[in-house]
Amino acid sequence: MSLEEFETWAVLIGITGLIGYMLFIIYRLAVDSKAGRFGLFVLLLALGLGFVGLIAKAILVEWLEK
Repeated sequence: MSLEEFETWAVLIGITGLIGYMLFIIYRLAVDSKAGRFGLFVLLLALGLGFVGLIAKAILVEWLEK
């Protein structure tokens, strides 16, 4: 495995882990504040929209490069 392949996989795994951790934090925030289902939905929509954009950007860049 070359250094470039290792870096690509490390960044992919690292960002995936951070996004998963952010989802866990949003969930705990909703549970601790007793937000209910609608509150959890609003929190996930508002705070989760940022990394949805990050994922969409990565997909678009790969699609446009091909």
